[in-house]
Amino acid sequence: MTTARWLFALQLVAMGAMEMSGPFWPLHLRRLGDLPPPVLAWVSALAYAGPMAMAMCTTPWWGRLGDRVGHKPMLLRALLALAATQWWIAATDSVAVILAVRLLQGGLAGYIAAAQAYGARLVARAERGALMAQLQAATAIGSVAAPVLGGWLFDTWGFGSVNVLAGTACLLCAALAAVVLPPVAPLPAAPPAGARQRSAALASTVQGLLLGIVLVQAGKMMPQTFFGLYADGVLHASSRVTGLCYAGTALGLCAAAPFWAKRFARMAHAQVLAQVERICWACVAIVAVQALTANIAVFLLARVLWGACLAALLPVFYGLLSREAADDEQGRVLGAGNGAAKAGALLGAGTGGLALAVVPLCAMFWTVALLYALAAIGMRAIHFQHLQTTTGTS
Repeated sequence: MTTARWLFALQLVAMGAMEMSGPFWPLHLRRLGDLPPPVLAWVSALAYAGPMAMAMCTTPWWGRLGDRVGHKPMLLRALLALAATQWWIAATDSVAVILAVRLLQGGLAGYIAAAQAYGARLVARAERGALMAQLQAATAIGSVAAPVLGGWLFDTWGFGSVNVLAGTACLLCAALAAVVLPPVAPLPAAPPAGARQRSAALASTVQGLLLGIVLVQAGKMMPQTFFGLYADGVLHASSRVTGLCYAGTALGLCAAAPFWAKRFARMAHAQVLAQVERICWACVAIVAVQALTANIAVFLLARVLWGACLAALLPVFYGLLSREAADDEQGRVLGAGNGAAKAGALLGAGTGGLALAVVPLCAMFWTVALLYALAAIGMRAIHFQHLQTTTGTS
Protein backbone atom coordinates (compact mmCIF):
# COMPACT_ATOMS: atom_id res chain seq x y z
CA MET A 1 0.00 0.00 0.00
CA THR A 2 1.37 3.45 -0.95
CA THR A 3 1.86 6.19 1.62
CA ALA A 4 -1.04 8.20 0.16
CA ARG A 5 -3.39 5.23 0.65
CA TRP A 6 -2.17 4.79 4.22
CA LEU A 7 -2.90 8.46 4.84
CA PHE A 8 -6.39 8.03 3.37
CA ALA A 9 -7.11 5.01 5.57
CA LEU A 10 -5.74 6.63 8.73
CA GLN A 11 -7.76 9.79 8.17
CA LEU A 12 -10.93 7.83 7.46
CA VAL A 13 -10.63 5.79 10.67
CA ALA A 14 -9.39 8.57 12.96
CA MET A 15 -11.83 11.24 11.81
CA GLY A 16 -14.64 8.70 11.67
CA ALA A 17 -13.87 7.75 15.27
CA MET A 18 -14.20 11.38 16.31
CA GLU A 19 -17.51 11.71 14.46
CA MET A 20 -19.10 8.78 16.32
CA SER A 21 -20.02 11.00 19.24
CA GLY A 22 -21.01 14.02 17.15
CA PRO A 23 -24.83 13.81 17.25
CA PHE A 24 -25.06 12.72 20.89
CA TRP A 25 -23.37 15.42 22.96
CA PRO A 26 -26.61 17.22 23.93
CA LEU A 27 -28.21 13.93 25.02
CA HIS A 28 -25.20 12.94 27.12
CA LEU A 29 -24.87 16.37 28.73
CA ARG A 30 -28.58 16.40 29.55
CA ARG A 31 -28.29 13.02 31.26
CA LEU A 32 -25.27 14.10 33.29
CA GLY A 33 -26.33 17.51 34.46
CA ASP A 34 -30.14 17.53 34.52
CA LEU A 35 -29.79 20.98 32.98
CA PRO A 36 -32.70 23.31 32.15
CA PRO A 37 -33.20 23.81 28.39
CA PRO A 38 -31.55 27.26 28.11
CA VAL A 39 -28.44 26.12 30.01
CA LEU A 40 -28.31 22.86 28.04
CA ALA A 41 -28.40 24.83 24.79
CA TRP A 42 -25.40 26.93 25.81
CA VAL A 43 -23.46 23.96 27.20
CA SER A 44 -24.08 21.93 24.04
CA ALA A 45 -23.00 24.85 21.88
CA LEU A 46 -19.76 25.09 23.86
CA ALA A 47 -19.14 21.35 23.48
CA TYR A 48 -19.29 21.76 19.70
CA ALA A 49 -17.85 25.23 19.19
CA GLY A 50 -15.17 25.18 21.89
CA PRO A 51 -12.85 22.69 20.17
CA MET A 52 -13.21 24.50 16.85
CA ALA A 53 -12.35 27.84 18.43
CA MET A 54 -9.28 26.39 20.15
CA ALA A 55 -8.15 24.63 16.97
CA MET A 56 -8.56 27.87 15.03
CA CYS A 57 -6.06 29.49 17.40
CA THR A 58 -3.52 26.68 17.80
CA THR A 59 -3.43 24.80 14.47
CA PRO A 60 -1.27 27.43 12.70
CA TRP A 61 1.21 27.24 15.60
CA TRP A 62 1.38 23.44 15.39
CA GLY A 63 1.92 23.81 11.64
CA ARG A 64 4.88 26.14 12.12
CA LEU A 65 6.34 23.71 14.65
CA GLY A 66 5.90 20.89 12.11
CA ASP A 67 7.86 22.90 9.53
CA ARG A 68 10.80 22.94 11.99
CA VAL A 69 10.70 19.42 13.48
CA GLY A 70 8.88 17.41 10.79
CA HIS A 71 5.18 16.74 10.18
CA LYS A 72 5.13 13.05 11.08
CA PRO A 73 5.75 13.86 14.79
CA MET A 74 2.89 16.39 14.61
CA LEU A 75 0.61 13.77 13.08
CA LEU A 76 1.45 11.27 15.85
CA ARG A 77 1.05 13.98 18.50
CA ALA A 78 -2.43 14.81 17.25
CA LEU A 79 -3.58 11.17 17.25
CA LEU A 80 -2.25 10.55 20.76
CA ALA A 81 -3.92 13.74 22.01
CA LEU A 82 -7.25 12.63 20.53
CA ALA A 83 -6.93 9.20 22.14
CA ALA A 84 -6.07 10.59 25.58
CA THR A 85 -8.83 13.21 25.62
CA GLN A 86 -11.50 10.77 24.41
CA TRP A 87 -10.62 8.37 27.23
CA TRP A 88 -10.61 11.23 29.73
CA ILE A 89 -14.11 12.23 28.65
CA ALA A 90 -15.26 8.61 28.98
CA ALA A 91 -13.93 8.48 32.54
CA THR A 92 -15.70 11.57 33.92
CA ASP A 93 -19.28 12.41 34.83
CA SER A 94 -18.65 16.13 35.33
CA VAL A 95 -20.08 18.50 32.74
CA ALA A 96 -17.44 21.12 33.61
CA VAL A 97 -14.58 18.62 33.16
CA ILE A 98 -16.01 17.42 29.84
CA LEU A 99 -16.17 20.98 28.51
CA ALA A 100 -12.62 21.69 29.71
CA VAL A 101 -11.30 18.52 28.07
CA ARG A 102 -13.11 19.37 24.83
CA LEU A 103 -11.29 22.71 24.80
CA LEU A 104 -8.00 20.94 25.48
CA GLN A 105 -8.77 18.48 22.69
CA GLY A 106 -9.25 21.28 20.18
CA GLY A 107 -6.01 22.93 21.25
CA LEU A 108 -3.86 19.80 21.11
CA ALA A 109 -5.23 17.99 18.06
CA GLY A 110 -4.97 19.49 14.55
CA TYR A 111 -4.68 16.10 12.86
CA ILE A 112 -6.11 17.14 9.47
CA ALA A 113 -3.62 19.97 9.00
CA ALA A 114 -0.73 17.73 10.05
CA ALA A 115 -1.78 15.01 7.59
CA GLN A 116 -2.12 17.55 4.77
CA ALA A 117 1.30 19.07 5.43
CA TYR A 118 2.91 15.64 5.72
CA GLY A 119 1.32 14.41 2.50
CA ALA A 120 2.23 17.59 0.61
CA ARG A 121 5.91 16.81 1.11
CA LEU A 122 5.49 13.40 -0.53
CA VAL A 123 3.88 14.42 -3.83
CA ALA A 124 4.67 16.86 -6.62
CA ARG A 125 3.09 20.31 -6.52
CA ALA A 126 0.74 19.50 -9.39
CA GLU A 127 -0.58 16.47 -7.47
CA ARG A 128 -1.29 18.24 -4.19
CA GLY A 129 -4.82 19.20 -5.16
CA ALA A 130 -5.66 15.54 -5.76
CA LEU A 131 -4.16 14.61 -2.39
CA MET A 132 -6.25 17.23 -0.57
CA ALA A 133 -9.38 15.95 -2.33
CA GLN A 134 -8.61 12.37 -1.28
CA LEU A 135 -8.12 13.37 2.35
CA GLN A 136 -11.31 15.42 2.30
CA ALA A 137 -13.18 12.43 0.86
CA ALA A 138 -11.81 10.24 3.66
CA THR A 139 -13.17 12.66 6.25
CA ALA A 140 -16.54 12.74 4.48
CA ILE A 141 -16.82 8.95 4.36
CA GLY A 142 -16.02 8.74 8.06
CA SER A 143 -18.62 11.38 8.88
CA VAL A 144 -21.29 9.36 7.04
CA ALA A 145 -20.59 5.91 8.48
CA ALA A 146 -19.33 6.62 12.00
CA PRO A 147 -22.46 8.22 13.54
CA VAL A 148 -24.42 5.06 12.71
CA LEU A 149 -21.98 2.95 14.74
CA GLY A 150 -21.91 5.62 17.42
CA GLY A 151 -25.69 5.58 17.71
CA TRP A 152 -25.74 1.82 18.15
CA LEU A 153 -23.06 1.99 20.85
CA PHE A 154 -24.83 4.90 22.56
CA ASP A 155 -28.12 3.00 22.75
CA THR A 156 -26.50 -0.28 23.77
CA TRP A 157 -23.67 0.57 26.17
CA GLY A 158 -23.87 4.30 26.70
CA PHE A 159 -21.85 7.34 25.73
CA GLY A 160 -18.72 6.16 27.53
CA SER A 161 -18.36 3.22 25.16
CA VAL A 162 -18.45 5.59 22.19
CA ASN A 163 -15.51 7.58 23.56
CA VAL A 164 -13.54 4.53 24.65
CA LEU A 165 -13.79 3.04 21.16
CA ALA A 166 -12.91 6.38 19.55
CA GLY A 167 -9.85 6.75 21.76
CA THR A 168 -8.76 3.19 21.04
CA ALA A 169 -9.13 3.73 17.29
CA CYS A 170 -6.99 6.88 17.46
CA LEU A 171 -4.32 5.07 19.50
CA LEU A 172 -4.23 2.22 16.98
CA CYS A 173 -3.97 4.77 14.15
CA ALA A 174 -1.01 6.38 15.93
CA ALA A 175 0.73 3.02 16.33
CA LEU A 176 0.11 2.15 12.69
CA ALA A 177 1.24 5.56 11.47
CA ALA A 178 4.48 5.25 13.45
CA VAL A 179 5.25 2.01 11.61
CA VAL A 180 3.99 2.50 8.05
CA LEU A 181 4.55 6.22 7.36
CA PRO A 182 8.12 7.06 6.32
CA PRO A 183 9.79 9.94 8.15
CA VAL A 184 10.18 13.18 6.20
CA ALA A 185 13.00 15.41 7.39
CA PRO A 186 12.19 19.11 7.82
CA LEU A 187 13.68 21.45 5.25
CA PRO A 188 16.15 24.15 6.26
CA ALA A 189 14.56 27.57 6.52
CA ALA A 190 15.15 29.96 3.66
CA PRO A 191 17.64 32.80 4.18
CA PRO A 192 15.97 35.80 5.87
CA ALA A 193 16.19 38.05 2.81
CA GLY A 194 14.71 35.39 0.52
CA ALA A 195 12.05 34.52 3.05
CA ARG A 196 10.95 38.14 3.36
CA GLN A 197 10.77 38.56 -0.42
CA ARG A 198 8.82 35.31 -0.84
CA SER A 199 6.44 36.11 2.03
CA ALA A 200 5.69 39.54 0.61
CA ALA A 201 4.92 38.03 -2.79
CA LEU A 202 2.64 35.36 -1.34
CA ALA A 203 0.89 37.39 1.35
CA SER A 204 -1.89 38.76 -0.84
CA THR A 205 -2.55 35.42 -2.54
CA VAL A 206 -2.67 33.47 0.71
CA GLN A 207 -4.94 36.03 2.38
CA GLY A 208 -7.39 35.79 -0.52
CA LEU A 209 -7.44 32.00 -0.33
CA LEU A 210 -7.99 32.08 3.44
CA LEU A 211 -10.93 34.45 2.97
CA GLY A 212 -12.36 32.09 0.35
CA ILE A 213 -12.07 29.17 2.80
CA VAL A 214 -13.95 31.14 5.47
CA LEU A 215 -16.77 32.00 3.05
CA VAL A 216 -17.32 28.54 1.55
CA GLN A 217 -16.99 26.76 4.91
CA ALA A 218 -19.56 29.12 6.46
CA GLY A 219 -21.99 28.22 3.69
CA LYS A 220 -21.34 24.51 4.23
CA MET A 221 -21.87 24.61 8.00
CA MET A 222 -24.81 26.98 8.21
CA PRO A 223 -27.55 24.40 7.37
CA GLN A 224 -26.41 22.08 10.17
CA THR A 225 -27.95 24.40 12.74
CA PHE A 226 -31.46 23.86 11.41
CA PHE A 227 -31.40 20.82 9.12
CA GLY A 228 -33.09 18.38 11.51
CA LEU A 229 -35.81 20.88 12.40
CA TYR A 230 -36.36 21.70 8.71
CA ALA A 231 -36.65 18.06 7.69
CA ASP A 232 -39.17 17.40 10.43
CA GLY A 233 -41.22 20.60 10.32
CA VAL A 234 -41.18 21.44 6.60
CA LEU A 235 -40.50 18.20 4.75
CA HIS A 236 -42.25 16.00 7.36
CA ALA A 237 -39.55 13.41 6.81
CA SER A 238 -38.94 10.39 9.02
CA SER A 239 -35.70 10.05 10.96
CA ARG A 240 -34.33 7.57 8.43
CA VAL A 241 -35.12 9.85 5.51
CA THR A 242 -33.63 12.79 7.39
CA GLY A 243 -30.42 10.84 7.91
CA LEU A 244 -30.34 9.84 4.24
CA CYS A 245 -30.78 13.45 3.11
CA TYR A 246 -28.15 14.60 5.59
CA ALA A 247 -25.69 12.01 4.27
CA GLY A 248 -26.45 12.90 0.66
CA THR A 249 -24.07 15.86 0.82
CA ALA A 250 -21.16 13.68 1.92
CA LEU A 251 -22.02 11.10 -0.76
CA GLY A 252 -21.89 13.75 -3.48
CA LEU A 253 -18.61 15.07 -2.11
CA CYS A 254 -17.00 11.64 -2.10
CA ALA A 255 -18.16 10.86 -5.64
CA ALA A 256 -17.09 14.17 -7.17
CA ALA A 257 -13.81 14.85 -5.34
CA PRO A 258 -11.59 12.84 -7.77
CA PHE A 259 -13.20 14.54 -10.78
CA TRP A 260 -12.56 18.05 -9.49
CA ALA A 261 -9.03 17.18 -8.40
CA LYS A 262 -8.14 16.01 -11.92
CA ARG A 263 -9.91 18.96 -13.52
CA PHE A 264 -8.06 21.57 -11.46
CA ALA A 265 -4.67 19.80 -11.30
CA ARG A 266 -3.12 21.58 -14.30
CA MET A 267 -5.13 24.80 -14.22
CA ALA A 268 -3.49 28.12 -13.48
CA HIS A 269 -4.37 29.84 -10.23
CA ALA A 270 -6.55 32.49 -11.91
CA GLN A 271 -8.49 29.86 -13.88
CA VAL A 272 -9.24 27.92 -10.70
CA LEU A 273 -10.55 31.05 -8.95
CA ALA A 274 -12.83 31.80 -11.91
CA GLN A 275 -14.18 28.24 -11.86
CA VAL A 276 -14.76 28.39 -8.10
CA GLU A 277 -16.79 31.58 -8.51
CA ARG A 278 -19.07 29.79 -11.01
CA ILE A 279 -19.41 26.83 -8.63
CA CYS A 280 -20.47 29.19 -5.84
CA TRP A 281 -23.23 30.51 -8.11
CA ALA A 282 -24.21 26.89 -8.83
CA CYS A 283 -24.47 26.39 -5.05
CA VAL A 284 -26.86 29.35 -4.93
CA ALA A 285 -29.12 27.64 -7.48
CA ILE A 286 -28.93 24.22 -5.82
CA VAL A 287 -29.67 25.59 -2.35
CA ALA A 288 -32.59 27.53 -3.85
CA VAL A 289 -33.99 24.20 -5.12
CA GLN A 290 -33.80 22.87 -1.55
CA ALA A 291 -35.71 25.94 -0.38
CA LEU A 292 -38.42 25.58 -3.02
CA THR A 293 -39.14 21.84 -3.08
CA ALA A 294 -41.16 19.70 -0.71
CA ASN A 295 -40.52 16.58 -2.79
CA ILE A 296 -38.15 14.29 -0.90
CA ALA A 297 -36.59 12.81 -4.05
CA VAL A 298 -35.84 16.23 -5.52
CA PHE A 299 -34.54 17.44 -2.16
CA LEU A 300 -32.23 14.42 -1.87
CA LEU A 301 -30.94 14.93 -5.42
CA ALA A 302 -30.22 18.57 -4.62
CA ARG A 303 -28.29 17.52 -1.50
CA VAL A 304 -26.13 15.13 -3.55
CA LEU A 305 -25.47 17.80 -6.20
CA TRP A 306 -24.63 20.30 -3.48
CA GLY A 307 -22.08 17.84 -2.08
CA ALA A 308 -20.58 17.47 -5.56
CA CYS A 309 -20.10 21.24 -5.68
CA LEU A 310 -18.61 21.32 -2.18
CA ALA A 311 -15.96 18.85 -3.40
CA ALA A 312 -14.73 21.61 -5.72
CA LEU A 313 -14.40 24.22 -2.97
CA LEU A 314 -12.56 23.45 0.26
CA PRO A 315 -10.18 20.74 -1.10
CA VAL A 316 -9.32 22.97 -4.05
CA PHE A 317 -8.46 25.86 -1.74
CA TYR A 318 -6.20 23.61 0.31
CA GLY A 319 -4.54 22.42 -2.89
CA LEU A 320 -3.94 26.00 -4.05
CA LEU A 321 -2.47 26.94 -0.68
CA SER A 322 -0.10 23.98 -0.84
CA ARG A 323 0.90 24.76 -4.41
CA GLU A 324 1.60 28.41 -3.64
CA ALA A 325 3.55 27.86 -0.40
CA ALA A 326 7.21 26.90 -0.30
CA ASP A 327 8.07 23.39 0.85
CA ASP A 328 9.44 24.69 4.16
CA GLU A 329 6.17 26.56 4.86
CA GLN A 330 3.61 23.81 4.21
CA GLY A 331 2.71 23.40 7.88
CA ARG A 332 2.32 27.11 8.53
CA VAL A 333 0.19 27.80 5.46
CA LEU A 334 -1.99 24.68 5.66
CA GLY A 335 -2.38 25.24 9.41
CA ALA A 336 -3.65 28.72 8.63
CA GLY A 337 -6.01 27.19 6.06
CA ASN A 338 -7.44 24.79 8.63
CA GLY A 339 -7.76 27.65 11.10
CA ALA A 340 -9.73 29.58 8.48
CA ALA A 341 -11.97 26.54 7.97
CA LYS A 342 -12.69 26.47 11.71
CA ALA A 343 -13.43 30.20 11.62
CA GLY A 344 -15.82 29.66 8.72
CA ALA A 345 -17.54 26.82 10.54
CA LEU A 346 -18.05 29.02 13.60
CA LEU A 347 -19.29 31.86 11.41
CA GLY A 348 -21.72 29.55 9.62
CA ALA A 349 -23.04 28.02 12.83
CA GLY A 350 -23.42 31.43 14.45
CA THR A 351 -25.11 32.91 11.38
CA GLY A 352 -27.45 29.94 11.19
CA GLY A 353 -28.38 30.26 14.85
CA LEU A 354 -29.08 33.97 14.51
CA ALA A 355 -31.08 33.46 11.33
CA LEU A 356 -33.13 30.72 12.97
CA ALA A 357 -34.14 33.16 15.67
CA VAL A 358 -35.55 35.74 13.22
CA VAL A 359 -36.34 33.89 9.94
CA PRO A 360 -39.23 31.43 9.53
CA LEU A 361 -38.06 27.83 9.40
CA CYS A 362 -39.51 27.33 5.91
CA ALA A 363 -37.29 30.15 4.57
CA MET A 364 -34.02 29.14 6.19
CA PHE A 365 -32.44 27.72 3.04
CA TRP A 366 -32.86 31.12 1.38
CA THR A 367 -30.45 32.55 3.96
CA VAL A 368 -27.93 29.88 2.93
CA ALA A 369 -28.41 30.83 -0.73
CA LEU A 370 -27.76 34.46 0.21
CA LEU A 371 -24.55 33.45 1.97
CA TYR A 372 -23.35 31.60 -1.13
CA ALA A 373 -24.16 34.62 -3.27
CA LEU A 374 -21.94 36.67 -0.96
CA ALA A 375 -19.27 33.98 -1.30
CA ALA A 376 -19.48 34.17 -5.10
CA ILE A 377 -19.11 37.96 -4.99
CA GLY A 378 -16.19 37.52 -2.60
CA MET A 379 -14.56 35.07 -5.01
CA ARG A 380 -14.90 37.64 -7.81
CA ALA A 381 -13.09 40.17 -5.60
CA ILE A 382 -10.37 37.63 -4.71
CA HIS A 383 -9.93 36.77 -8.40
CA PHE A 384 -9.66 40.45 -9.32
CA GLN A 385 -7.13 41.06 -6.54
CA HIS A 386 -5.06 38.09 -7.68
CA LEU A 387 -4.99 39.37 -11.25
CA GLN A 388 -3.87 42.81 -10.03
CA THR A 389 -1.15 41.26 -7.86
CA THR A 390 0.06 39.05 -10.71
CA THR A 391 0.11 41.98 -13.14
CA GLY A 392 1.92 44.17 -10.64
CA THR A 393 4.69 41.63 -10.00
CA SER A 394 5.19 40.54 -13.61
